Amino acid sequence: MDRPSLIFSCAGYELDLGKRTHIMGVLNITSDSFYDGEASLDVGAALKRAGKMVEEGADIIDVGGESTRPGAMPVPSDEERKRILPVIREIRKNFPIPISVDTYKSETADAALAEGADIINDVGGLRRDPLMAGVAARYKAGVVVMHMLGTPRTMQDSPVYGDLMKEIGEYLGEGIDIGTRAGISRDRFIVDPGIGFGKTTAHNLTILKNLSTFLDLNKPILVGLSRKSFLGQITGLPVQERLEGSLAASVIAILNGASILRTHDVKETKRAAEVADLFRNGST
Repeated sequence: MDRPSLIFSCAGYELDLGKRTHIMGVLNITSDSFYDGEASLDVGAALKRAGKMVEEGADIIDVGGESTRPGAMPVPSDEERKRILPVIREIRKNFPIPISVDTYKSETADAALAEGADIINDVGGLRRDPLMAGVAARYKAGVVVMHMLGTPRTMQDSPVYGDLMKEIGEYLGEGIDIGTRAGISRDRFIVDPGIGFGKTTAHNLTILKNLSTFLDLNKPILVGLSRKSFLGQITGLPVQERLEGSLAASVIAILNGASILRTHDVKETKRAAEVADLFRNGST
């Protein structure tokens, strides 16, 4: 598959996502992350982890203060801000790298962007908070529009679709329209089909197989596969033993159109992406 030129603008950065796969490292500032190795409420530990991801080749750091794992309870915006703002502040001081904030709350997004964040990674697809799109537009932030069926607390309660790929594609397109009407320029969007967010294992595999469908939106595609439960259902392995499955799924995603991989395992994912890029870019 030829990789089109996709320039993504986010606050003070401009990334060419057409040349190679970019890696988004996950930094969870929570006490209930599904991947315990990343959970930390200590600013110093979080900054150390961010530095390690930068050394391993992360292109973006994604900071989150509320778990969005299946069944997770919501966190008040003030608590979310208390967790992530000191970390964003320190990353901005120490590393010249785009910072993404994993939130669906406009108050959190506004505060994070004011501290130097560049991207809003909205699992609500610019729908859960009607003020979110306006906040992103005001700061000229990049936006990840993600698809989710329901909420993190309920999304895995027997999700059903009439036409999976069509419904996700329409949802993502509508999210882009919401953002453009609020003033977000079209070069500031990324789309994410939301693997594991209101999907069965069969749904997730269908999305991976047909990921190139979303290239019709003419936006970079982000995929989050890292150690997710559907990989555990396939392999029968716990979270700590799902690295190989995550890498296999990541290579499939790249070959089918993904431009960004969101992962807990930066070093390993980057190495796998370098090999997959060689084939996707048509070079030998």
